[in-house]
Amino acid sequence: MVFNTPTPPYYSVIFSSQRNDLDHDNYEFMAIKMVQLAQEQQGFLGYESYRNNEGIGVTISYWETLHDISEWKRNMEHREAQKKGRELWYDAYSLRIAKIERDYFFQQKDEN
Repeated sequence: MVFNTPTPPYYSVIFSSQRNDLDHDNYEFMAIKMVQLAQEQQGFLGYESYRNNEGIGVTISYWETLHDISEWKRNMEHREAQKKGRELWYDAYSLRIAKIERDYFFQQKDEN
C-alpha cells in the first residue's frame, strides 16, 4: 500500500542505498527499530520503503517541517544506526530532502 500523505506542504527524506550481504539479521533488527523510533518523533508523518533482490533500496520518510528532520538526524540512537550503516551494511547511499508542494493520489475502487 502506498502511504497516504497529508495535504502539502510537507517534506520528504529520500534515502537510496546499495546494501551489501553482511550482517543481514542485525540490519533487519535495526531497520525495524529505526521505524519504531521515527514514529515517536515530532513531525513524523509516515514512510514507504522498497528493496530489490540486488540490495538496492529506497526509503522515503515524510515530515511536517525541516526542523523535525533536523531533530531526527540528531537523535542519538539514529546516529548510532547511521554509523553502523556506514561501517557494516551499505556499499553506498544518498540522502535527499525535498519539499512537497503538491501531491496526487489515485486508488482503484474495489468492485467486490
